[in-house]
Amino acid sequence: MQQADGTVDLVDEEYVVGLSGAALFAALAGALAYLSVPYPLSPAPVTLQVLGIFLMGVFLGAKWGGLSAVLYVLAGSLGAPIFAGGGAGFGTLLGVTGGYLWSYPIAVVLMGWLAYGGLGIGSPQETSDARLVAALAAGTLVIYAFGTAQMLVINELALVEAIMVGAVVFFPAEAAKIAAVIAVVESGAVPDWSPTGAEQRG
Repeated sequence: MQQADGTVDLVDEEYVVGLSGAALFAALAGALAYLSVPYPLSPAPVTLQVLGIFLMGVFLGAKWGGLSAVLYVLAGSLGAPIFAGGGAGFGTLLGVTGGYLWSYPIAVVLMGWLAYGGLGIGSPQETSDARLVAALAAGTLVIYAFGTAQMLVINELALVEAIMVGAVVFFPAEAAKIAAVIAVVESGAVPDWSPTGAEQRG
């Protein structure tokens, strides 16, 4: 019976940590999305929104990070002003930059799975920088594939032009965001949400 009780406690703790983390990181992504400036090389602005998406994958893993991304997109589509520059509404998802938003849950699940080899919350401090960078790079490709595809269709762009203005021009900024995530991990500024980290804090 003691073993069963311990299992229930662990499951309950995972849900408490996962749900609270999902809400917290969704709010963080919304706050970062306000840091947005027009970009003359693209219809999409330069924003720190994707930094929040990266942090979801790294600190919450595939399952809970994916839930956080879904909460973020859902809240914004229902009217919360948390998209880039304070944008909101389902119309944003159907607009020229909507493809990026649709991609976020998929990108976060992929990043978490590649970083930790499963769906649960992993420990970024115990994962190599190379693996984290690879996971973040893969997530970036998903985000820009979706964003470019929707931009191509809505603006009726040629494929090469769409790839340039929808993805390539943003790659230096995304590389800087990936470097920032690694710096955050190494600094320990964000608590380790994994079971290992919880044990160490306890």
